[in-house]
Amino acid sequence: MASNSSSNRMEVPQAKAAMNKFKMEVASELGVPLQNGYNGHLTSAQNGSVGGEMVRQMIKRQEEAMSGQSGNL
Repeated sequence: MASNSSSNRMEVPQAKAAMNKFKMEVASELGVPLQNGYNGHLTSAQNGSVGGEMVRQMIKRQEEAMSGQSGNL
């Protein structure tokens, strides 16, 4: 197995634009002044809040999708 030095690798590279849009929407909802490109002016807490909220929303959406299915896994 090849080693990948980047932990930010996309499993589905075609989803990159949608994920970036989602990240910007979440940042806006949280009041984090995220910009395209370099964001070195943000604190790790601000960046972490965006990432954490993205994960919460993705889990919620997946749970909602799964709950609509009839026990087939």
